[in-house]
Amino acid sequence: MTVSVLVPSSLTREAEDKREATRKLGYVARAAAVFRVDRLVVFPDSGAEGQFGGGFVETVLRYAATPPYLRKEVWGRRDELEYAGVLPPLRVTPRTGSGSDESGSLRQGIVTEVGSEGRVRVNCGLQHPVSLRVPDGTELGEGERVTIRVSSRRPVRARIVDEPLPGFDVVTADLSTELSRDDAGVRVATSRHGEQLTVTRLGEVVADASECGMTVAFGAPERGLPEILGVDADAVSAASEGGGETERELTASADDEPDGSRFDLWLNAVPNQGSGVVRTEEAMFAVLACLSLTE
Repeated sequence: MTVSVLVPSSLTREAEDKREATRKLGYVARAAAVFRVDRLVVFPDSGAEGQFGGGFVETVLRYAATPPYLRKEVWGRRDELEYAGVLPPLRVTPRTGSGSDESGSLRQGIVTEVGSEGRVRVNCGLQHPVSLRVPDGTELGEGERVTIRVSSRRPVRARIVDEPLPGFDVVTADLSTELSRDDAGVRVATSRHGEQLTVTRLGEVVADASECGMTVAFGAPERGLPEILGVDADAVSAASEGGGETERELTASADDEPDGSRFDLWLNAVPNQGSGVVRTEEAMFAVLACLSLTE
């Protein structure tokens, strides 16, 4: 089951400076880590990004998703990361195996050198890069990331394993492309104009998502998904209440996308909100907390 979260490149449009923009993205990364998101996708919202555009957003999120012991190797020094120190630690735990640094733990590594006889040197946050055998049928290049299972630290005993990397991937892609993926699962658009989430409705949505995964899209500050997609907010409300156009027809009429590129439902997971605006990072915690519940 794949969980994808889609956020716009205009995510930090209201930030007054780079420090505040970085801090905001740190909360987004925290939400992705806490709720075990597989893919955090930045989709373009051109013309509404403010002073910190999609390149800044993607870079900071990628940096946040990189384990601390690999950040210097991967990123070096970049202007976008001037205030990376304000990012909260993610403390990502592996999806399988032990989450500690003791025997049997999973770690992310980066190939620093391709050697002979089917071996590579890998930086995986131990004292020195380690020489490991490449699994049969696998080809690795310099700079490629791999999953390492460490069974002993003194002496070092580790191997490259075919298991998901701990944490989440950060990618940039069009909204329609992501909604068309075979593993998109239940496609949810979040909006205060959407269907108000109830206990009964939550059970139905979670049941569907647990079977086929889910893709959840969020809007930007003072620029929700209806505005980004060019959809009339009143029409979204009418569709969510069972009148007017269907939700699929709503999204299709906005950009004439094929059937596979439309949302399955518009959802308001913060009904009767007490603030005029729920920030994107706040909405992520509210929505993903609900959709990650189990029976």
